[in-house]
Amino acid sequence: MGRRKSSLTPLKDVLGSLFREGGVPFDLDDARIWQVWEDAVGTVVARHAKPSWIKDHLLRVTVSDPVWLQEIRFQEQEIRERLNQRLGKKVVAKIEFRMRS
Repeated sequence: MGRRKSSLTPLKDVLGSLFREGGVPFDLDDARIWQVWEDAVGTVVARHAKPSWIKDHLLRVTVSDPVWLQEIRFQEQEIRERLNQRLGKKVVAKIEFRMRS
């Protein structure tokens, strides 16, 4: 019985392509958001809200429920300032909060 050819691209080929084409499609320094998130927002908020992705200075954060969504929206400016301070540069210009699906 012949082996079926996979339609998946091996990870080594994907990574090799990224580095040949000039790097990853995001700033690796921006990935530090996940490291400083809990320190920036506090333990309680971090349990209910987590960064999903960042692109072009827009950070998307998923939130556990409607009550936390409303609460955390009021804190956007403060969270943005604390994140940028901990990252040492302006990484986040805007935060978009969404309910977790």
